Amino acid sequence: MNPAMTRAEREEASAFGHAEAPPTATVAYGPHPDQVVDLFLPEPGAASEPRAEPEFRAGGGARAGGGAPPSGAAARVIADPAPPTPGVAAPVPLVVLFHGGAWRAPYDRRHLSPLAAYLAGHGLAVASVEYRRGPLTDGPLTDGPLADGPAASAAGPGQPRAGRWPETFDDIAAALDALPSLVRGLAAGPAADGPPGPSADGPPGPAAGRVRWADVDADRPVLVGHSAGGHAVLWAAARHRLPVGSRWRLPAPPALRGVVGLAAIADFGTARALGVCSHAVDQLLAPQHPPATPGPGPAERAALLAHRLACTDPSALVPNGVPTTLVQGGADIDVPPAVTEAFVAAADRAGQRVRLVRVEGVGHFPPIDPATPTARTVLAEIARLT
Repeated sequence: MNPAMTRAEREEASAFGHAEAPPTATVAYGPHPDQVVDLFLPEPGAASEPRAEPEFRAGGGARAGGGAPPSGAAARVIADPAPPTPGVAAPVPLVVLFHGGAWRAPYDRRHLSPLAAYLAGHGLAVASVEYRRGPLTDGPLTDGPLADGPAASAAGPGQPRAGRWPETFDDIAAALDALPSLVRGLAAGPAADGPPGPSADGPPGPAAGRVRWADVDADRPVLVGHSAGGHAVLWAAARHRLPVGSRWRLPAPPALRGVVGLAAIADFGTARALGVCSHAVDQLLAPQHPPATPGPGPAERAALLAHRLACTDPSALVPNGVPTTLVQGGADIDVPPAVTEAFVAAADRAGQRVRLVRVEGVGHFPPIDPATPTARTVLAEIARLT
């Protein structure tokens, strides 16, 4: 790499420098081209997930090399699940991945495929979700920000707009609602045993020890998301906390093993104040209409902003009752630690314990880069929940 590159540039180049990993299967959860999920089955002989050591303990010190908990943020350890019953084969845990990219169209699930393959290589089934992001257009689709302030709701010159309301949220909810039946459909279909493996007697057949679709526990996944995808998984875990009447509301908590947010845009108030990802949150929540069409006035904008924040800000939807871990690079300049710290503090005030793993000296992209030690930390945190 160019020695003149900054640390953040080197980390981004490394994360995006891996070859795209092909999925085992791709399934659709809706008619739009972006409403698809790539599924990865573990390979025969895949290594089992490592057990994680506590990074921080409430009332205690950090482990060596882990750094100290951020000031004012609660970092607590969620208890490990009970061990499996002897003699009973445990189903293969499913990890549902949501990619980041500030809800902008050029960034899709393909850049997360090396991480998906890495997790599958450690014995996990993985579903990598695509969803609708902002349209590929230059210039504004609105006539101003939702509220007064320095933020601009229109993308900058040459930069696509962030998000598509309400389709982005429609897709997050629809994909998770559909996944169990989609996996069951694969288990009952012609590819029930996954891709063919070598056979001793001639034509390819199922490889010895190969995981089948029927072995995957799609009913209780772990949700893992990076950046804007981190927001997606925190929001999805709290759909039962949405206001009554919301199109995305669930009547009861979702059946999840837990959530792991990686450099997550976890607190919209802090993200908006910091202008995270070129004011992506304001673009995501802003009304969309052609520039020549009159938009809402100031009072309507303020009311609309309050309503949309109540429906979308993870910090407004705690406690959600779902085991939650946040992995945050201490040197992240894209989604600074203050964003995750604000979510942890909000959850603490609401009575929810959130585990915060702060990795000092790394930025935004190492959590999704399988070439880094931070990816092993992510794997270990997923293992806690499986």
